[in-house]
Amino acid sequence: MRTAEPTGVSASEAKALFAELQNFPALVLAVSGGPDSTALMMLAAEWRRSLKVKPKLVAVTVDHQLRKESKREADDVARIARRLGVPHRTLRWTGRKPAAGLQEAARAARYCMLGEAAREAGASHILTAHTLDDQAETVLIRMSRGSGLTGLGAMSRLAPLPATGFDEITLVRPLLDIPKNRLVATLRAAKIPYADDPSNLDPRFARVRMRSLMAALAAEGLDATRLARLARRFKRADAAIESVVDNAAAELVADMSSGSSMTIEAGGFIELPSEVALRLLGRAIAEKGDEGPVELGKLESFKSGLDEAQKARNSRFRRTLAGAMVTLTGSRIVVERAPPRRRKALTKRRPKGSGRPKTR
Repeated sequence: MRTAEPTGVSASEAKALFAELQNFPALVLAVSGGPDSTALMMLAAEWRRSLKVKPKLVAVTVDHQLRKESKREADDVARIARRLGVPHRTLRWTGRKPAAGLQEAARAARYCMLGEAAREAGASHILTAHTLDDQAETVLIRMSRGSGLTGLGAMSRLAPLPATGFDEITLVRPLLDIPKNRLVATLRAAKIPYADDPSNLDPRFARVRMRSLMAALAAEGLDATRLARLARRFKRADAAIESVVDNAAAELVADMSSGSSMTIEAGGFIELPSEVALRLLGRAIAEKGDEGPVELGKLESFKSGLDEAQKARNSRFRRTLAGAMVTLTGSRIVVERAPPRRRKALTKRRPKGSGRPKTR
């Protein structure tokens, strides 16, 4: 049976997608030139025209300078932006590019440059064109990497900008519930061109490999819509557990957000459901350590050691993780900043006459 052709996004749908943003003075649109971000720019421009009080829109293209076509694509975005009446800027990622982790480095550079552009424009929100398909792929990627419940909640419509030093800027994904094929249909109906990035077909990248599985999964009933629904359910369950962790922290923890150390009442901690105790411990380590959130697998192993020490009663536990030191002493679990690691000498002194010392 032939499937129905996708329909474009209507003006009334666009109005609902952007409604919560109409009172902000300025918005930055991240536009690469592909179909998703080009549709975002077009829909945002049409939405703005329908308003009496119009926020300023600034389209920003980050040219990573990784492909010879990237300058032409950025110029094409600028032309489309002019056609739509949207001011446009191209920012370029200059300097040497890493041989390993290229996509991650490019992503970090992109968000930093978008954050700077938002500050210059007086915008507190940056809009990206993540779609329903992107959400489904994110769920699959995180499943493959063994993510916990929080990670499987995938992307949120609103999130902090994933770049250091931009706490005042929010990332918005207004198209997160819209399938990519509807955005392509929207552009075709408006006769607006878009670019096809060949890296979207490169099997070296995990997202591309996951994308190639989608047709087979959809044939078994696990399509993008169901994967996105699964993410929403994970997020809902995650929020419920976080609420329980908040209550446990209020009851069992002292000095959770201030002071050089905090204590967790050990008797109450060991009685908590395992997931709640794990998250409470993770919060404490992230708060008092200096390496940020803890990798889930490492935290699980760490907590297993703490559980064994508590069950042994007389066993003393003192270990470090993510820059924090956790000590079990009687009825208390103390979490504090770990002492600095001793730096190993880079040279070893040899006996006289043995020649120059070797370096490691």
